[in-house]
Amino acid sequence: MYVFDTSPLSALFKSYYRARFPSLWDRFDGLVADGNIVSTREVGREIDDGPVENLRNWAANNGPIFTTPTAAEGAFVAQIYGVQHFQQNVEQRKLLKGGRNADSFVIAKAAVDDKCVVTMELFKEGGAKIPNICRHFGVRHLTLEEFMEAEGWSF
Repeated sequence: MYVFDTSPLSALFKSYYRARFPSLWDRFDGLVADGNIVSTREVGREIDDGPVENLRNWAANNGPIFTTPTAAEGAFVAQIYGVQHFQQNVEQRKLLKGGRNADSFVIAKAAVDDKCVVTMELFKEGGAKIPNICRHFGVRHLTLEEFMEAEGWSF
């Protein structure tokens, strides 16, 4: 049902401590176990490079959700960057520092598998972020809070 970007995973692991929000984590872990939350190899790589240790540990123990892009997903990534405006999505600074850029792969997975992207990025008129690209290609997307609302979570 959902393809998670790095940002909502980071937000969850930074702000929603397992010991303080056990029912949230029971529900989240259930969605992961049922295959309803997935991500991409590129998000896994961003997590590996990131500062959130408990998220890195969780990702290492949940490797199968970080799938390798399929040929269809690769073709969709090419479609995204075929739109000149969306080429801005690849941040030169990240590339120069050897950083990762998972955005297009997250969107492609959601598009190909008919899933919904979950991201912390917000739509900005004229932007080249995940919500802008999703809107352009008709891919559903939610923020972390909207994801929790869609799942009917209230704590």
